[in-house]
Amino acid sequence: MSWRLTLATTFLCCAVLALSAAAQTDEGAQPQDPVGFSLDELDELDALLEEDSDEAATPLTRDEVVDLAGLSVVLGFAVFSFLTKSKRLRVVALVLSVFYLGFYKANLVSIVNIYSLVTGNLPELRFGMTWYVLAIFTVATTVLWGRIYCGRICAFGALTQLMDAVVPSTLRYELPPSVDKWAAKVKYVILTTVLVYFLASRNVLAYRYVEPFWMFTLNGNAIMWTLLALLLVATVFIRNLYCRYLCSLGAALGVISNLTVFRIKRWQECRSCKICEKACEWGAIQGPKILVSECVRCDDCERIYADENKCVHWILQRKSQAKQSDPVSP
Repeated sequence: MSWRLTLATTFLCCAVLALSAAAQTDEGAQPQDPVGFSLDELDELDALLEEDSDEAATPLTRDEVVDLAGLSVVLGFAVFSFLTKSKRLRVVALVLSVFYLGFYKANLVSIVNIYSLVTGNLPELRFGMTWYVLAIFTVATTVLWGRIYCGRICAFGALTQLMDAVVPSTLRYELPPSVDKWAAKVKYVILTTVLVYFLASRNVLAYRYVEPFWMFTLNGNAIMWTLLALLLVATVFIRNLYCRYLCSLGAALGVISNLTVFRIKRWQECRSCKICEKACEWGAIQGPKILVSECVRCDDCERIYADENKCVHWILQRKSQAKQSDPVSP
């Protein structure tokens, strides 16, 4: 199948799934949105604020303080694991994300939040502080370092990355580079599709058919659970399938990552060396170039970069120094 047909098929599937979601919604009523804020919820929140404006000035409750503290610990630990480049600490950060941000709090950034941003219908700060903290953190770290959210904090991405520890490498199938290059663009097609559909219909529920994040609330129908099961099975064979090729939020963060300030260093020897390129599980390295839109700052190449026994740069540097230190024969 050609890449053009693949993209066209993906685009059509997204449209069909979105329309299916709209068709399953009863007239005059919208099911509760399990992730983020739906437009109806935001309207109700605005009405509540108008009725009792003094409530917005009340101090934070104990539960709200605990939620903010828990979120701060998880995010802070994720940054700490990133700065230390520790593989073990990164695994701990992934586990924290799955169980705390995923199953316990169901607190994830979603395409729904982009809907709210596009329409300017954001939650009141007093009633959405944890959402603002996570959203600002996600954008800020993406601008500073790249897609750290995707590589450490997104609960679903963390879950699929932890699967790598138990799935035998013999089951893995790597897409050919030419196919991988075009498959990585599919998530941008999905992002465009869901945004266009939302602007045309103002239906926020269609996102559940292109985002599996609702799984942490255990709130889905038969079609959604079937799609999720197929996705997880496919992920066993194609590493990080959803994050690399299908995630609309990852596509949005990929666009923002082009503004990244602190990027991964590259040596002159990276033009010919392929060690990091082969080690990258995200297809983010192409010769001497690192695609910031695909890189999730997983640390793998940076650990190789700093390893003086693996990185060609350091090996050649030692050989050059040894040659210069040898006495010249008469």
